[in-house]
Amino acid sequence: YAMLLSLIFLIVLVAAIVGFVFRHEIKTNFESNLDLALKDYNVTADRHSEAVDTIQRTLHCCGVQNYSDWERTEYFSQRGIPQSCCKNQNDCSEEDLKDPDKAKLKVFVHGCFYLVMSTMESKMSVVAGISFGIACFQLIGIVLSCCLSRYITNNQYEMV
Repeated sequence: YAMLLSLIFLIVLVAAIVGFVFRHEIKTNFESNLDLALKDYNVTADRHSEAVDTIQRTLHCCGVQNYSDWERTEYFSQRGIPQSCCKNQNDCSEEDLKDPDKAKLKVFVHGCFYLVMSTMESKMSVVAGISFGIACFQLIGIVLSCCLSRYITNNQYEMV
């Protein structure tokens, strides 16, 4: 049991170290993937398009850096900025979303990349605290299981 807990503890420790060391690569990778999802955004609502819509609706943002990122997409030339960027779904017409000047008043102007990163960074302290608490319980379990193992082996001959 102590070996199993030690193995799990080491896996969590390595995962935390790798996440901390490669956090800048994670940010860069997320930004490029979000930019790629905007370029490949389509009306057929595939998984990536649904993810972009969900992020924009939930965080009240639009595009990667700002709403004008949509102007460089094929979707914009056909339909304008997506409805998921609208502040008020009832007040956004397709004509407004095709005109960047009118759209600026109707859509969220802040980009999603900064909001996602700031949300993740604000939640990291909670995740780190919970992970630290679990690690402490694992270490206590490892020590107690070693003590129990030693107690059992020391008293094995007295039981007979």
